[in-house]
Parts: sequence; C-alpha cells; structure tokens
Amino acid sequence: MDIDSLRSFLAIVDTGSFTRAAAQIHRTQSAISMQVKRLEEELGSPLFDRDKRPLSLSLSGQRLVSHARRLIASHDEALDAFKREDTTRPIRIGCPDDYAESLLPALLEQLRYQLKQNVTFDILCASSVRLRQRLDSGELDLAVVTRAPDSDEGWLLKHDKGVWVCGSDKRLISQRPLPLALFDKNCKFHSTALDGLGKFGIEVDLLTFTTSASTLKAVVRKGMAMSAMARSSVPDDLHIIDNGNLPPLPAIDIVIVAATHNHPLITPSLISTISNVFVDDDRQSANIA
Repeated sequence: MDIDSLRSFLAIVDTGSFTRAAAQIHRTQSAISMQVKRLEEELGSPLFDRDKRPLSLSLSGQRLVSHARRLIASHDEALDAFKREDTTRPIRIGCPDDYAESLLPALLEQLRYQLKQNVTFDILCASSVRLRQRLDSGELDLAVVTRAPDSDEGWLLKHDKGVWVCGSDKRLISQRPLPLALFDKNCKFHSTALDGLGKFGIEVDLLTFTTSASTLKAVVRKGMAMSAMARSSVPDDLHIIDNGNLPPLPAIDIVIVAATHNHPLITPSLISTISNVFVDDDRQSANIA
C-alpha cells in the first residue's frame, strides 16, 4: 500500500474531515479522495460510511487504522535512521484554557516521562476550534480538544460531561433572569446552555463570555453568575448544581490530536501510550467514585 495514501487516510481519521485533512497535508480534497478510492480498490472494501454524519469509519476502515499506523511508523523509523531531525526545538502544544489547570500538567508530565528527556513545551491556550486551525496551518504539533462522543478524531484522554456550577450562595439558582457567565461561543457548552435554558423557559442575563477559565471561575466564585463547564474543570471551591429545574448539558470527549507534520519526537506510538495512561486513570477514578 502506498505510504502517502495511508498518511492521507490517517489524516482523515484523526481530523474527522476530508476538508481538514486536505488542509493539514497541503493537498486538494479531490486528491486525497482519489487516494482513499485507490486504497478501497486495493482492499476491495469501503473505508468510510459516507451516509453517516459525522464521518464514520467502516469495519474495514477500523481494521486498517492500526495497520496503517504501524506501517507508517516503520517507514518513518527507517527514514529517520538516515537523516537527522531537529529534536531540540520546543514541542508546540495547544489546549483550551479550561483544561489548562486540570489536565494539561498531567499531559506534560507524561510526555517528559515517556520521552525520557527534558523537552521544552511552547503552550498556546485557545478554543478547540482555533486550535484545530493552528494544527491545520502547521503552527502546532499537538492539541488537546473537545470532540463529539461519536467522532473518531484524535486519541481519547477523558470522557467528561457538562455541569452547572455556582459559588457559595446557591440562592442564585432561583434568580430571574438567571445571571450567567460562559466560555466563548466556540465552546460547546455556550450554545447548549443558552438553548437549553431557552427551552426550559428560563430568562437569562448573560453577564460575560470569555476564553479565560480563570476569569470565568472568578466571576462565579464572586457570586455574580452561574456557569456551565466540564466536570473535570470545576475547582474545589465551586459547587456543582444537581438540579432537575436546569436543562442537562452534553457529554464530551477530551482528546489529543497530532498535526500531520509534527515534532520528530511525537509519534503515533507515543500518543497511543499516553492515551492509554489517561483512559486507565479515568476508569480507576470512575470506579472509586
């Protein structure tokens, strides 16, 4: 099988989109569609279920993923033996600000532990939408992003769920209009919170929306507004509201995504290992709870 075609196939799998894959590997969408078609002809089976949205792998596509990763890893390892790459430059990582405190330090710790060297990290905090754009343009090597639970994008780090939170004064829940502070419009909880409250007939006073998790938590801590965020992002001094009078918030997956052309130290094997560590820790925490 052609290595470039396998790279295009994996780019589609990891980004969840023919369009984003084309942007990352600097090819036209029609070119990578032809590569996928040739792979499908060679294997005698479709690789994607094109009738589903979001884009979904067929059974044959799911089987090919692990083989493709191994083939590309072996190919790149052979090439690396004959050329020197700059492994000293910082690894550029993007992360939404709401995960920067709860998840990012553990990721950096794992990267250093697995790489067994003192690498330097260049960190950018932004929304998942903007981080995907930076990955596609080659400005990042890795990004932690939120994906829909039915997407195949990236490697799983954690299953999570949105929750309503408030400060110490829980009487705020009954205030109308309901004072609210949310992450910016690119955050999944922004639109679902507003839509859900609207369907419940709850009038909203939107105090602020921001990309800054520290700003959001400070406003809620001050008792000025309630908010919606991932359960794993809630600090100890804020209260999760378990109240049937508020609309439910969606489940999410937090994943790590690698750029197609990334830092030479970042390999599929490394990311898979780190993903397994996080998923195992997540399971153990769920069992304890």
